[in-house]
Amino acid sequence: MKKILVTGASGWLGTEIVKALLARGDAVIGTDIAISPATAASVKRQPRFTALAADLCEWPQVLRMMQTHRPDAVIHAAAIVGVIQCADIPIKANRVNVEGAVNLFEAMRLTGVKRVVHVSTEETYGDFRAPVIDEDHPQNPTSVYGATKLAVEHYGRIYTREHGLECLNVRTCWVYGPHLPRLRVPRTYVEAALRGEALHDPDGADLAVDQVYVDDTVAGLLLVLDKPVHRFDSYNIATGAAPTVADVAEAVNRAIPGARISVGSRGPYRHGGRVLSAKKGALDISRARAELGYEPRYDLQRGIEATIEATRTALARQGAVTDLRTTGVQQ
Repeated sequence: MKKILVTGASGWLGTEIVKALLARGDAVIGTDIAISPATAASVKRQPRFTALAADLCEWPQVLRMMQTHRPDAVIHAAAIVGVIQCADIPIKANRVNVEGAVNLFEAMRLTGVKRVVHVSTEETYGDFRAPVIDEDHPQNPTSVYGATKLAVEHYGRIYTREHGLECLNVRTCWVYGPHLPRLRVPRTYVEAALRGEALHDPDGADLAVDQVYVDDTVAGLLLVLDKPVHRFDSYNIATGAAPTVADVAEAVNRAIPGARISVGSRGPYRHGGRVLSAKKGALDISRARAELGYEPRYDLQRGIEATIEATRTALARQGAVTDLRTTGVQQ
């Protein structure tokens, strides 16, 4: 049994990481600015889980946390996540994402904790120069979010070189799944279809982007965490395929009888309808396959259907699905 510190433990992805670690028998210190009721409920009566409220931007709290708990390794999932979110608050995004990570690295250095797995993003690449790109693709981010995550990667390399840390980067892509907290594809499509509402996005149909079901993302992170010796400091953890936004709409339409989701090609895809997306594509996962034994379990259709089932249950509890007999996933 290992003791793993998970930052951002109350976030959507962080909660799933915590549950996966506990399920396999690890002890987990879950830290966030506040531990959410959802996270607390998901790990209820788990003696191997320690909840810890801490702000990574507050150096005394970070150092005290590391001195007190001295984990075997860290999964760093805490961040202001998303292109539109960071575009709206660039100064805060830099402080939370970059300064928070440096505080974490420095506390690790002082307490002798060596390994950290950083949840990075395809946004560090900027505009993809090919339909499928590997980890050696130039990193020229076009968004505030991508710039902050690339800065964390570079700081990690400095701490690895100068102080003997092992900072490993998992670059995932558009992660989705049940209870995604942000109003974006495919959540918006799934919820509209389950409510029996037609939805038409006039722009962005042709944007091709690797979409990764949350369970595959978590599996990849744990493989990176567990590998004893790494030859590389970064891995693409995705599917290796790039369905278009229109393909996502069709996947929802196939899965839900009577769904009316459509996307037009009038203009490019814009996050939140206003921030232009970088050119995307698929992430080459050959390195993760060869080095980690990673293999995604969910293609787009299977991931959409799993998302629909969980969302359907949640909406039914809220009384938001009027006819469950006609809104189920097709078998």
